Amino acid sequence: MTLASVYVSLGSNIQPAKHIRIAVRELRNHFGELSISRVFESEAVGFDGENFYNLVVGFNSELPVADIDHIIHNIEDEYGRDRSQPRFSARTLDIDLLLYDEAIIDAGRLQLPRDEITKNAFVLWPLAEIAPQLKHPVIKQTFNAMWEAFDKTDQALWPIAFDWAE
Repeated sequence: MTLASVYVSLGSNIQPAKHIRIAVRELRNHFGELSISRVFESEAVGFDGENFYNLVVGFNSELPVADIDHIIHNIEDEYGRDRSQPRFSARTLDIDLLLYDEAIIDAGRLQLPRDEITKNAFVLWPLAEIAPQLKHPVIKQTFNAMWEAFDKTDQALWPIAFDWAE
């Protein structure tokens, strides 16, 4: 079986340092070696709330896309994700599957490439950081070029010094 290149975004605004460390540990336990962007802090988008910590993680996997989606969904649930809340709300952990190789999928809640890549600085900047020359499967531009062209005046986002020690 061939390895797929997979990218996921991580976000948290409830005990964010704790939950980001947990998410990275769980992803490493499930998928092995990870490429990890810097951690960024951003204002909440779509609601008034505490700032989020965000990053993007890349890894290779032999698993089918549905299995990976299931695993990350379970990690969110295990660490307190409350799915009864509105879509734009505070959360312990938000893990979104961004890319699975060149796959283009629109199947209910599974959408690849995830549209947040083109809409949110907190997804595009860290993705461009760890996969600058990778091309968006639909737009066919590199993530670095997309970040360079992105309107950076709309969303406040900044890299932070993150302590990975628990």
